[in-house]
Amino acid sequence: MNRAQLGAALRALRVASDKEAKAVARSALMSPSKLSKIENAKLAPSTTDVERILTAIGVSDEVKAEYTEAARASATEATAWRLLKRMGVHKGQQAAKALEAQMSMLRLFQPALVPGLLQTPEYIRAILQRHNLSEDALTQTINGRLERQAVLYDNTKSLRFVITEPVLRWRIVPPQMMAAQLDRIASISRLSHVDIRVVPLEIQQHDIANHAFVIRDDRMATVETVHAEVVVTDPRDVDLYVEKFEGFQRIALTGEDMRNLIEDIRNNFLREQETG
Repeated sequence: MNRAQLGAALRALRVASDKEAKAVARSALMSPSKLSKIENAKLAPSTTDVERILTAIGVSDEVKAEYTEAARASATEATAWRLLKRMGVHKGQQAAKALEAQMSMLRLFQPALVPGLLQTPEYIRAILQRHNLSEDALTQTINGRLERQAVLYDNTKSLRFVITEPVLRWRIVPPQMMAAQLDRIASISRLSHVDIRVVPLEIQQHDIANHAFVIRDDRMATVETVHAEVVVTDPRDVDLYVEKFEGFQRIALTGEDMRNLIEDIRNNFLREQETG
């Protein structure tokens, strides 16, 4: 059931109950305007919204369970990478920039690559070349990602990154460029509102670094899978990602310990370059 079908179903249930929209909205602790937007598919309801509306309407527990589960499912939306590529990968950068402009806190976990906001131009190009973009599309997308990085210098926002040690060692670009990329991470980590942590390989782990994800405030988690970008908005599901992030954050190296690890890996890349 998509957003439109869910909204129409909620409206039909309300009409069948002979209850006016204003009365249902009041009982559901929301404005009549919000209820109207939900019923007309202009606003995606949370599972809490749906539960309150159905309670106000007075449906059975079975109906309530059915529709709250539908709301939970509709709060997870996947867009295949091939569709994003067709629309224009650079437009994805514009959309991300808009989201980052509105947020107050970003939490990003990355077990495979340097996070986009921390990437050097050379690293960005190497990553994007996997997508067989035209040179024009590649340039637009690189520029879009670099423009997004302006958010790093907005000290009204809290930016938190947790990456795993293999990210620092994964050879996306030649050794000298990898060393420059690690220098950038260390430099950005000194900004007062930016927290960068690295989960070291040498410590005992109690969780699995399944895949990358981004949490913007506590409202949305964006998950990167092999075939699609998945957007999660159900609060219960977002909480799962917050919990996972905080678990890795607690055991990760921070401050000078983190920068010392980065420096060791950086120096290894430079020695390799010199002897290569």
